[in-house]
Amino acid sequence: MATDKELSDFLENVERRAFKQAVYAVRKDESALDIVQDAMIKLAEKYGDKPAAELPMLFQRILQTTILDYFRREKVRNTWVSLFSGMGPSSDEHEDFDILESYAAEAGTEAAESSADKIERQQTLALIDAEVQKLPARQREAFLMRYWQDMDVAETAAAMGCSEGSVKTHCSRATHALAEALAAKGIKL
Repeated sequence: MATDKELSDFLENVERRAFKQAVYAVRKDESALDIVQDAMIKLAEKYGDKPAAELPMLFQRILQTTILDYFRREKVRNTWVSLFSGMGPSSDEHEDFDILESYAAEAGTEAAESSADKIERQQTLALIDAEVQKLPARQREAFLMRYWQDMDVAETAAAMGCSEGSVKTHCSRATHALAEALAAKGIKL
């Protein structure tokens, strides 16, 4: 069972990595902060009594679920907004107003991205994910902890129960295998 100090230390150590991951997913700092805060509260409330060794994996799952919940809420919100936007009273002076002509998406957001870019990004991410899944289990585990969860070598070694040298070897082999497999499919890293 994790003590309050262990839980607090864990949350303090994971805070920046979780924020970076959430910002990458949702592309909004404010929403990412909310997501990380919600995930931390859920971990403390529901799983604070779990052993300290289980906290990283539990938190990662909670964070991913919270990010998915954010996208579900946004989809529902956008659906209702678009449904009700056409139901207001119309006046002649606003008849020729088109929101799409006046709407300018903020650069660097998903809304500013073209459909072709979105599809290309999704396809590339799917290819990368498929190649990551093909890696041997230990290489995949080391790669994801080091580069996706942004854990350092010592943390990864402790979580995997191996030496720091083994972590470096697994990561090196994984990155070389991924680079080779993705280059064969035309993706340059």
